[in-house]
Amino acid sequence: MHESKKNLAFIDGSRLITEALVRAGADTFVGYPITPANLLYLYASKRFPTMLAAPDEITTLQWMSGFAVAGHVPVTATSYPGYALMVESIGMAAMMELPMVIVLVQRLGPATGTATCGAQGDLNVVYGTMSGGYSIPTFSISNYHDCWELSAKAVHTAIELRTPVVLLTSKEMVMTLQSFDWSNLPEIQPKKVKHYKGEGTYLPYKADETLVPDFLPVSQNKHQVRITASTHDTKGILQNVLPEAIENTKRLEQKLRKHIDEYTTYELDEQQGSETLIITYDISSQASREAVVHLREKGKKVSFLVAKTLLPIPQVYVDIANRYTRVVVVEENLTGQLRHLLFGAAGRKGVSGVNGIAKMISPTEIVEEVMRYE
Repeated sequence: MHESKKNLAFIDGSRLITEALVRAGADTFVGYPITPANLLYLYASKRFPTMLAAPDEITTLQWMSGFAVAGHVPVTATSYPGYALMVESIGMAAMMELPMVIVLVQRLGPATGTATCGAQGDLNVVYGTMSGGYSIPTFSISNYHDCWELSAKAVHTAIELRTPVVLLTSKEMVMTLQSFDWSNLPEIQPKKVKHYKGEGTYLPYKADETLVPDFLPVSQNKHQVRITASTHDTKGILQNVLPEAIENTKRLEQKLRKHIDEYTTYELDEQQGSETLIITYDISSQASREAVVHLREKGKKVSFLVAKTLLPIPQVYVDIANRYTRVVVVEENLTGQLRHLLFGAAGRKGVSGVNGIAKMISPTEIVEEVMRYE
């Protein structure tokens, strides 16, 4: 991958994502085809060591959980209608602490919406997946390099933290063919699930200071392995609301918060003297980058933040935003989902959004919003 000359390919993001997932350690793809995630399904059938075509999305997550308890790292790709059917099983996998990756390709909603129209409307859905407000680590792809690097990071995070991970992207990123130079893409090192090595009784949910329990597949014959989605103690035994079981449940969120700095990824371009910050993610980052160039050419000082780790919301995003009197959040949805997650329903003085549905946001719209108070 490290060559001095350019290696150009006419390629879509789906192919880069698929290749990166496999190289990072994912070995199984289970899927039900849905637009606009179809290319991921197609490429996975040719690239993953194991690929199963499921009869529906509920079965998809159940089969993935079965592969995960046997020691595999499964992946699927879907869009909102499929993800909605997967929600209960994603919660089950999180409670069981099973590593897996769900690639969620956003399209226009609500409901089945328009399958061939892109959007950024699913952040609130992912945020609310888990009952009780528990988080699912969520990464968002903003360019073709992210297709490679964040896909690998999603797999590594799922393995390291024993958790489902969502990789959020959009129709334009996974289906549009672009000329891309892959010569500078970094090598991806595969990870494997950490296995319990002790001789004593195996406690499937007993964690050390990392808050992540060691794993054993049900396919080994040395130790008994209990896996359950009900509230359980460190032995995996259902214990309702007894203190040990409740502490074990609280640990699910605590382990993510403990390690969030390790998997927080973002792009920050701060211009000295700027009082305005543009925050964006996913496909809207393309227009935002172009808008920043135009604004600086006009003499307007502006800083730029692309959020690539979306959930749990990293504190660093809030800290960065608090350095600026004006914040413009750019996202292709009607209500400003990231803006509300960052600043709440009450908002904050100086915060506004550039929003829209059924069309990509243009650099001109962003420039006009930034210049509106000049």
